[in-house]
Amino acid sequence: MVSVEGLTVEFGGFTLFDDISYIINKKERMALVGKNGAGKSTMLKILAGLQQPTSGRVSYPKDITIGYLPQQMQLKDGNTVFEEASLAFEHIHKMELELEETNKQLAERTDYESEEYHALIERSTHLNDQFLMAGGTNFQAEVEKTLFGLGFTRTDLSRPTNEFSGGWRMRIELAKLLLRRPDVLLLDEPTNHLDIESIQWLENFLSTRANAVVLVSHDRAFLDGVTSRTVEISLGRIYDYKVPYSKYVELRKEYREQQMRAYENQQKQIQKTEEFIERFRYKATKAVQVQSRIKQLDRIDRIEVDEEDTAMLSLKFPPAPRSGSYPVVAENLEKAYGNHLVFSHVDMTINRGDKVAFVGKNGEGKSTLVKCIMGEISDYKGRLELGHNVKIGYFAQNQAQLLDENLTVFDTIDRVAVGDIRTKIRDILGAFMFGGEASDKKVKVLSGGERSRLAMIRLLLEPVNLLILDEPTNHLDMRSKDVLKDALRTFDGTVIVVSHDRDFLNGLVDKVYEFGSGKVKSHLGGIYEFLEKKKMETLQELEMQPGKKESHQSDVPIDSKPESKLSYEERKELSRQIKRIEKQIAEIEGIIERKEAEIASLEIQMNMPEGASDSTLFERHGLLNKELQAEMEKWESLTLQLEEIKSNV
Repeated sequence: MVSVEGLTVEFGGFTLFDDISYIINKKERMALVGKNGAGKSTMLKILAGLQQPTSGRVSYPKDITIGYLPQQMQLKDGNTVFEEASLAFEHIHKMELELEETNKQLAERTDYESEEYHALIERSTHLNDQFLMAGGTNFQAEVEKTLFGLGFTRTDLSRPTNEFSGGWRMRIELAKLLLRRPDVLLLDEPTNHLDIESIQWLENFLSTRANAVVLVSHDRAFLDGVTSRTVEISLGRIYDYKVPYSKYVELRKEYREQQMRAYENQQKQIQKTEEFIERFRYKATKAVQVQSRIKQLDRIDRIEVDEEDTAMLSLKFPPAPRSGSYPVVAENLEKAYGNHLVFSHVDMTINRGDKVAFVGKNGEGKSTLVKCIMGEISDYKGRLELGHNVKIGYFAQNQAQLLDENLTVFDTIDRVAVGDIRTKIRDILGAFMFGGEASDKKVKVLSGGERSRLAMIRLLLEPVNLLILDEPTNHLDMRSKDVLKDALRTFDGTVIVVSHDRDFLNGLVDKVYEFGSGKVKSHLGGIYEFLEKKKMETLQELEMQPGKKESHQSDVPIDSKPESKLSYEERKELSRQIKRIEKQIAEIEGIIERKEAEIASLEIQMNMPEGASDSTLFERHGLLNKELQAEMEKWESLTLQLEEIKSNV
């Protein structure tokens, strides 16, 4: 569907891509991976038509639609959340206006037998079919469903977009992009501003309802859940595997091992041949054999081992000063903004050496509790105490943004380094992929990932025993995340991680604190044990008592929802209704998937020369589209019914 041919990109003598070619097929879901700086975002911009390569080209079929979500964007204000998301259906509004105008002309004209009148009838029929196929009668339900899936509440829909923080406004842009249903969806780190529940919803949407997807993400679990093809960019070349990310990692390792074995065996053969030639070069009795061996060497197709990018983040925390046995103790903790209760009755004891995760929907109080622990918020009720000799090291994305842009990388670290550490600054920077000339870059030219690494270096320069990390992996590549995770495992202090990255938390934390409904609940075990338990508890707690939300600005409250007052029997009956509707929805989703697959198969046949003249294919295609639309309407109706039941609880 999209063909990339001989793509080369050069910057001032540096080659980012070197004669790259590949094809993106219809309905394909592809992961684009590689270390930070490998060119993933550049590749997406080229595919989106926003940047031109040095040479080569990207070819598209006629009328194909491309949707692109960058990591950062400038957003306009003025609309409500619902109005802004509805802009995805501007084409439907235009179609509706044209349909109204056409029908008006048909009603006013009386030249029923003229060619112009018949042309108007055909135009009206065509517009009406397009209007229905584009979802003209139910796009409002689609807008609501998508916004709800991305974490917005019904009361959020009527609020102006300028009341929301950057992360939530990015969700609005993502909603608009998904609603447009482009033929090719280009997503650059779409999970960076999403919580775990929204990520799981997006994962399901992309894997079941999207068309072709090209996805850049550092969330291994998300990639595995969405994609079935992995293209790695490394040192200007690509490595294409028709498998999900985790399987690609295994195959890539096996391939390199096989390549190395073949290379080593060939080198042994070459060495023996060269030794024979050198040994008998001047012996007349061996002249024929020597010439034969020389020709044999010339004929060998030399195996080249793929150059491997060995730049690696090497991270080791300094020894943690010993703290008291309980670095953080909270009893009956409560925090409110005016009439809005963020959380209450919080009892928490974090032991020395614990590694815990704070999880929950954005706006449920995770950052508020972190600020309380940091001492940035003090007007809470209850008891919150830090243990003896607790020294906090804090990392958050905003710290990367607060770096002095006019300083170089080296100067940024030199200004905070003290004592003997100043003699090792170059080594530390090299370990964080700022070796050589990179250390002389100005901060203002660094990417988001590079700034995050620089902020992380600052954190490492002084010994601490309580690390609080707020979304530390958002701009780290896969290998950097793995090394950071290994370093945190061996860190002998205490760690609190606020993260939505399931793969990063897996095997790192041994306790999960869940924020929601004004409460903070502790769960022993790892992140996947928590998610499994949460799935079992969904109807009893998470679905039946929807979480109250803080404003999606940092500290500005919005109205909260009252807790459910239903009796046990009423809750049980609603639980049965929800299960029944969810089962119906799942069945319809299966039908939709089968019909979409059949339509895709028909379209392939219709595009072939022998199929272009087969009218039965086109009739079947039209019938299937109508059936698909009917199933989609059933799905919308049931989804709205389910949302209504949950919202009334």
